[in-house]
Amino acid sequence: MPAPPTPSSFDRPALIAALRARIARMERAGAAGALAARGEDAVPLAPAIDADLPWGGLPRAALHEILAADPGAAAGFAALVLARAGGTILWIAPEPDAWPPGLGRFGLSPAQLVLVRAPRGQDALWAMEETLRCPAVGAALLVTGELDLTAARRLQLAAEAGGVLGLLLRSDDDGAAPTAALTRWRVGAAPSDSQAPHEIGDPAWNLDLLRCRGGRPARWRATWHGDQLVTEDTVPRTVPVRRRA
Repeated sequence: MPAPPTPSSFDRPALIAALRARIARMERAGAAGALAARGEDAVPLAPAIDADLPWGGLPRAALHEILAADPGAAAGFAALVLARAGGTILWIAPEPDAWPPGLGRFGLSPAQLVLVRAPRGQDALWAMEETLRCPAVGAALLVTGELDLTAARRLQLAAEAGGVLGLLLRSDDDGAAPTAALTRWRVGAAPSDSQAPHEIGDPAWNLDLLRCRGGRPARWRATWHGDQLVTEDTVPRTVPVRRRA
């Protein structure tokens, strides 16, 4: 009767490859379950923008970057995306300066927002990765500087595993660095459509889609009107009535 194989006789590379494949299948199943529970796999922005994105919106289970040409405008756009993702939202930053009442204007309720203070970059990355792996979370945002590709890929894999939408909020100065994110945006402020000198008007943004996996770069001018993000050609305007002499 042949003796059982000794541990040294196992094909270790094949065994490791099989285990990695099994883990990958489990992670994909976890993400699929999380997306099915939410009933959708993409977060809608605006019809004109969604039509140019291959997924019909911003995909969940993925990492996206927002480069802040204007910090306030970028934070407002990020709040809009996070609010539409739904569920519990984590905002991770060295010193979270997010103002919940202000973010609430874009639909992000203070009741669903958790602010995480992580002064050390290593701690912030750990918190973001663990959050993205949790299917109970709707979305997570990390305020960060330039990331190396290894760290960014780890976050992308974590988002795929948990089915969570991840946002990286970075300075526009980091725009030339390579990225593992599915999309990269540059967000700047645009003049409002206010017709009165003392009226603030609706928040308006210049949105540049710099990178889109499977898609093409694009640009929009968008306005937050009421509870909707609308592109320039759909912004309601009050047309003055001209009286005949």
